[in-house]
Amino acid sequence: MRIAVDALGGDEAPEEIVSGAVAAAKRLPEDEILLVGNEARVSKLLGSGRPENLSLHDAGNAVGMEEEPASALRARPDASVAVAASMVRSGDADAIFSAGNTGATVAAALLRIGRLEGCRRPAIATVLPFSSPVLLLDAGATTMCRPQDLLNFAILGSVFAERYFGIESARVGLINVGEEPGKGDDLAKESHALIRNSGAVRFVGNVEGRDIGSGEADVLVTDGFTGNVVLKTAEGVSREIFSMLRSTMTASAVTKLAAAILRPRLMKMRNHLDPEQYGGSFLLGVKGSVVIGHGNSQARGVENALLGISRAGAGLSDALQQALDSAHAAPAGGGA
Repeated sequence: MRIAVDALGGDEAPEEIVSGAVAAAKRLPEDEILLVGNEARVSKLLGSGRPENLSLHDAGNAVGMEEEPASALRARPDASVAVAASMVRSGDADAIFSAGNTGATVAAALLRIGRLEGCRRPAIATVLPFSSPVLLLDAGATTMCRPQDLLNFAILGSVFAERYFGIESARVGLINVGEEPGKGDDLAKESHALIRNSGAVRFVGNVEGRDIGSGEADVLVTDGFTGNVVLKTAEGVSREIFSMLRSTMTASAVTKLAAAILRPRLMKMRNHLDPEQYGGSFLLGVKGSVVIGHGNSQARGVENALLGISRAGAGLSDALQQALDSAHAAPAGGGA
């Protein structure tokens, strides 16, 4: 894998981005890490211990978090995220990672790299770190969806989950307000019928919000509006639970003693739920691996994101395109 890293994107850039990229390069000796950004700013952070498989590619500054993405990219075509995306388009890189402006990363991917054929809209695929990890898409890229979009998301998510999680046949569920096929709004009902009849994925039916972590499905599909609400709710509830546990464990001498005994297990659980564990979300539906990191990514998150890109493999976009082509060519109700 040749991974172009937007060295200047993110709240903690470039220090944390460069540090994470260096750590990943050391753990991925057969891959290439391509740091993209202002050479003067980035080179001084590398020092003399630069891994041989890490190189620096000069570019302009990052698109700011508060900037309007499309306007910023038009005004500054040399922005670091735009240059990184162009490297994927030209074949100089297989993937791009950026922890900067999410809208700019999506826009750069669509404008510089392009969509897969047959995919009207892309989807952000995010791992929910339950006991058995679940892939959620869309987590915010496409808020206004059609049934065909959700079928495409199901196909993309299924292929990705099998590669990323190392499973043979991913189970796909549709997030809805009830388990019965007739539940939900028109989008949910029409999407349920379309996905079920397509034969393109291993469809397990509707999954209610309370069951998203139950292990019923490996992939959960919904529109970007609902998916983003699900994701942010899960993150907020997780933080609140840990805050409540912390208050309880420090309430008295007895609970502090109990906390000391439980600390190793609690720390293990916290690390498992930490967003830095996976480091970013894949934008599926474009011609290349595009990973969007958290805006406040630390070095550990960047490192894990780059490891995840390597695990997904250089042939990811080809595999996704083949799955879409096969599904669209198959008759309704047929296999894919």
